[in-house]
Amino acid sequence: MSQRQQTVEHLAAFILQQRISHPLRVAVDGVDGAGKTVLAGELAPLLAQSRPVIRASVDGFHNPRAVRYRQGADSPRGYYQDSFDNQAIIDFVLQPLGPNGNRIFRVAKFDHRADAPVDTPPLTAPEEAILLFDGVFLRRPELAAYWDCYIFVDVDFSITVPRAVQRDLLNGANGMEESLLARYQRRYVAGQQLYFRQAQPRQFADVIWDNTDFENPLCIYC
Repeated sequence: MSQRQQTVEHLAAFILQQRISHPLRVAVDGVDGAGKTVLAGELAPLLAQSRPVIRASVDGFHNPRAVRYRQGADSPRGYYQDSFDNQAIIDFVLQPLGPNGNRIFRVAKFDHRADAPVDTPPLTAPEEAILLFDGVFLRRPELAAYWDCYIFVDVDFSITVPRAVQRDLLNGANGMEESLLARYQRRYVAGQQLYFRQAQPRQFADVIWDNTDFENPLCIYC
């Protein structure tokens, strides 16, 4: 078994130790390109061996394009303030799965690629379920109080920005690599820095997952 596999298994065991009277709401937060979705995808089948797992992402809760870019295509404040429908995340997922919630939830509201709403069916979560919700800005003030377990995937921008650009190019993004790198610095990195100053996610994490060396991550329990 690789070092990464062992460390992911240890994190899964830590999550399974958390027992509350409603579904456990786990945030997997971090900057673009940190490896949040990969980590959540690795955890899901391990957790599912013991408890039902719900997978959802902030990507299912984008605002419409006109809202996302109303402060300008390169605006860091626009990225932080306007990208996501945070109230829908609360109403569709976090509130129903929380204390006194009815456990009837939906995993998405909007398809940002089609720039159109989606009508996902309502589902009912078992009381012992675990929600794995990955995305950026998950400890912003609007959402911070709703997480039962908060994981921050920590990687320096010098690693995440090139990684995110290569991912976008593989997914058919328009533009040359140099222009995409510049845009990441202007909008995404600067937007994340606004988030760090406001929310201080590392300080409040239950777990910091240092993903600098992907094959040999460090898992720090806070």
